[in-house]
Amino acid sequence: MSIEISRAHSLMAQALDYRSMRQDMIASNIANADTPFYKPRDIRFEDTLMQKEREIFNDQSHTLQMAHTNGAHLNALPETDNSKATLFYRDGHMARNDGNSVDIDVETTEMSKNSTMYNALIASIRKDANIFKSVIDASGKLS
Repeated sequence: MSIEISRAHSLMAQALDYRSMRQDMIASNIANADTPFYKPRDIRFEDTLMQKEREIFNDQSHTLQMAHTNGAHLNALPETDNSKATLFYRDGHMARNDGNSVDIDVETTEMSKNSTMYNALIASIRKDANIFKSVIDASGKLS
């Protein structure tokens, strides 16, 4: 049996997993900076997290509901499971003579941004857990 601290906790945990995956991918790009014909890869997960957020918080403001004007109308099919992040090749940089297009400046900047977001998520999870803990402590004092 698991206890859900808050509805946002599972969303933050999934975002943390994606941030960790992105950090590994950027580190792989840096490690292959001298590999001929290597193209840097990246991960796009913001759309997946936004969809998950809508599911968790039951936000229907961004979806258009299908109208049922007749009892014979069929229900809409559920959307396919897009719970996986999208991988793509980061392009737009000049490839060197060996075909490698890794730009160390871009990679280190992306790594710094990702690391900052990762630490912000950790701080949010800790704060969320501390709120839960303080509620438990306060309820213990009531009895």
